[in-house]
Amino acid sequence: MTRIKICGIRNEEQALAAAEAGADFIGMVFARSPRQVTPVRAEKIVAELKKNKASVEVVGVFVNAHLGTVNRIAERCRLDWVQMSGDEPWEYCRELARPVIKVVRVSRNRKPEQACRDLDYGTKLLKKQKHIFMLDSDVSDRYGGTGRKFDWHLAAPVAKEFPVIIAGGLTPGNVSEAIKVISPWGVDVSSGVETKGIKDMGKIKKFIEAVREADERA
Repeated sequence: MTRIKICGIRNEEQALAAAEAGADFIGMVFARSPRQVTPVRAEKIVAELKKNKASVEVVGVFVNAHLGTVNRIAERCRLDWVQMSGDEPWEYCRELARPVIKVVRVSRNRKPEQACRDLDYGTKLLKKQKHIFMLDSDVSDRYGGTGRKFDWHLAAPVAKEFPVIIAGGLTPGNVSEAIKVISPWGVDVSSGVETKGIKDMGKIKKFIEAVREADERA
């Protein structure tokens, strides 16, 4: 079953709705972004999820943040995972106190075999730590949330070797095709389930339904 992450959650209502719709993960962005949340807000969101016994794991998204800052926020906000979406080296990820999702950029200038070598090195370095890899679009000076898709055929060989989450330009209308081409461990969406920059509960439900239908056809 393809795991689903709804990212860019900013309040309790969105978090509960995503969990109720069937998301496996919700992501909260602590890096500079239109979707950025403060630790105070994140604490309230997590508290509401736990109060309602929502069966969803919470991911904190960071970009080139100080290691101590990431670990402190993860502890304070009771995060289940931390996602490194910047230029953090593998050695940095090894020092994180939570399971880690490491983002790797995909582009035509980076062949699948190069990505596999990189992830093989990361796997060896993080062998004592729970981890997942995320493949996202390579957009200059942008660290996620771009709404731009990459060539999925570049990711397919990587997904055969490693558990990967696919991000970048996914929508309710194209996620089933992405799953068909790549067969990823998981999919991640943010802007693809928004209307005018705000999470759209109808689109979230359609996205999750499309993923489950694709799983049934696989």
